Amino acid sequence: MKKSEIKDLVSKLTLEEKAMLLSGKDAWSTVPIPRLGIPSINLSDGPHGLRQCNGLGWGESVPATCFPPAVLLACSFDEELAKKQGAAIGEEAQDQNVQIVLGPGNNIKRSPLGGRCFEYFSEDPVLSGHIAAGVIEGIQSKKAGTALKHFACNSQETERFVIDEKISERALREIYLASFEYPVKKAKPTTLMCAYNRINGDYCSQSKWLLTDVLRSEWGFKGFVMSDWGAVDNRAQGVYAGLELEMPGTGEENKRELVNAVNGGPVAMPPVDPKFRNKLTMRQIDKAVTRLLEVVFALHEKKTEKPCDYAKHHRTAVEIARESMVLLKNSGALPIKGGKTAVIGEMAVRPRYQGGGSSCVNAIDVTKPLDAMREYGEVEYAQGYSLDDDADYSRINEAADLAAGCDRAVIICGLPDSYESEGYDRTHINLPDSHLRLIDEVVRKQPNTVVVLCNGAPVAMPFIGKVNAVLEAYLGGEGAGQAIADLLYGKANPCGKLAETFPQFIEQTPSYGNFPGENSRVEYSEGIYVGYRWYEKHKIPPLFPFGYGLSYTTFRYDSITLSADEMTENDSLTVTVKLTNTGSVDGKEAVQLYVRQEAPRVSRPEKELKAFKKVFIKAGETAEAVFTLDRRDFAYWDDKYHCWRVDSDKFTILAGGSSDNCPLAASVQVTSQQQYCEPLNIHTQFMELKTHPKGKTFTDRLRTAIGGDKFDEIFAHLPQDWPLRTLVQMYDSKLTMPMLVKLIEQTNQE
Repeated sequence: MKKSEIKDLVSKLTLEEKAMLLSGKDAWSTVPIPRLGIPSINLSDGPHGLRQCNGLGWGESVPATCFPPAVLLACSFDEELAKKQGAAIGEEAQDQNVQIVLGPGNNIKRSPLGGRCFEYFSEDPVLSGHIAAGVIEGIQSKKAGTALKHFACNSQETERFVIDEKISERALREIYLASFEYPVKKAKPTTLMCAYNRINGDYCSQSKWLLTDVLRSEWGFKGFVMSDWGAVDNRAQGVYAGLELEMPGTGEENKRELVNAVNGGPVAMPPVDPKFRNKLTMRQIDKAVTRLLEVVFALHEKKTEKPCDYAKHHRTAVEIARESMVLLKNSGALPIKGGKTAVIGEMAVRPRYQGGGSSCVNAIDVTKPLDAMREYGEVEYAQGYSLDDDADYSRINEAADLAAGCDRAVIICGLPDSYESEGYDRTHINLPDSHLRLIDEVVRKQPNTVVVLCNGAPVAMPFIGKVNAVLEAYLGGEGAGQAIADLLYGKANPCGKLAETFPQFIEQTPSYGNFPGENSRVEYSEGIYVGYRWYEKHKIPPLFPFGYGLSYTTFRYDSITLSADEMTENDSLTVTVKLTNTGSVDGKEAVQLYVRQEAPRVSRPEKELKAFKKVFIKAGETAEAVFTLDRRDFAYWDDKYHCWRVDSDKFTILAGGSSDNCPLAASVQVTSQQQYCEPLNIHTQFMELKTHPKGKTFTDRLRTAIGGDKFDEIFAHLPQDWPLRTLVQMYDSKLTMPMLVKLIEQTNQE
């Protein structure tokens, strides 16, 4: 439908009908207006597979393919693979008459304790943003819509409906909002879903700064914004701020709130924002309805009759899991070659392949690791532990005895469902004690032991020095069992990389002591130092660094070449990295490109990921990875001037296989073309005169006013961080405050 037709349609709606449209018909669909031919569209949970339910979703959903959750997908470091997963989800959405898929989830992993870490991609905004963009483009390529969520800073489950997160503007811009900015600009999601929480006092559902000033005015977002389920605090103020659709539907109550807010009638909820004053205009209502209807008609008209191939999607789920699982340690135990294998752990027959809560998919075809491993060789099974009772140690000895009689043991263990889910946060990063005791006892009787971990977030590994190999399978979707077997037996070569840092202890993490907060408030005191930025800045060795992952082959980073040695901030820079597969097995390497400023004027991380590319290299061959860096890749957020700023300096470009292993480096001199300065005043520091555009003029005037010899004497011993007013207060310079003010005013006026 054309925009002019929608505008005409909006003019025919009553105020009551408009108010109804801005709230859901029920938990999973929008309100239709039959008299004007306005249809309803359907929504479904779906970060990693469709979850269509009745009511609020407390029951079995329609069967669908369960793809790898975000926690594993991000470890692929492959935007095209993410697009492939999205396309498959989009096909199933069309098949099941779903117009908007509620996902992907794209919040930053501030703490490994976060209950929904398995639903989010990474601790790094560049990796998170690119993988999210791939998923969005994939889903939308199949004529289904997306709802990028949860905007913004939904970093914890504790008090998630009311928590007030105190975050600096710089941390917001560089970390938490940056994760959303790239996919909004590149992939153009159909909708955004706002988060429950407050940011610096304002609920996300009614923050005009977040939903209008940043999202629409700065980033150019064209879709509509919906609430998370139950996230609306003040409905009328939400519309004023830029929240179009409230979900789920609340019937007459909030329709009446909107009508009364326009007509000046009584409302139940007092305004929070003094600029709002509890008054909506019809123009604001019309704008919100127009945005909603543009999407409703666009999606309702997009329908494909192509049959959905669920068997193919299962194979895709296996492929993605296989490309993403991370080999953390291998002392020659893998890949498995011949002999008898003891497979130990109940997760081998009751696999944990997804997290709990609103993203829990009713999977069509779940592969058990034990069944898949039996296809490759001789295996025997022992339960080892109970998923229903993590204090049950009765099965350990039997499992250890079985392992002793085999050529190796593969223990499949991790976090049971009860340990992590939407709705609550973890309190520690430990595996169940029964799993740890099992590992210790099995290793004691069978030194050739491999551990496969199934978990949605980092865990401590006190056993890391005892076992021969560790495969981090995370939560791998319905095909996880097959992917695990393929990797263990060498049918596939591991190529996943960690999308988050694994700490040795929870006390090492950036947010320790400030998570999850207290009294409905949490301080993000670590600022921009999230994940690897924190560990490197504080020289804390993690258990495994960001970007880390082993292979059955080896890669040598040969050279890095820059297209220029000097550039202005508005130029682009081409970076070419050459690397060679020095092993005997074909493999893929996720090449990571980091940038470091050598002499920053403000605190900056030791390095920051700016680009990545996965390349396939045959054994013995060499390949190239080519990247383009632009202004934003050298910038930081300046809280003082509220903008992205690049300072003239030398920058080092680093390339390698993880954040702590970047063997290649090259430097470029970047020149800033923008001057960042305020008018001179009595509080201007002496060191600022060196870079201020009027600094030299003022210094010359000051020298004349004070006298050359006296000026030289004072400035030879002058602390450079002192303000100009100290010339009057601390030095016998014959300079009075009125004289200083006049000199400053004269200089500023020129």
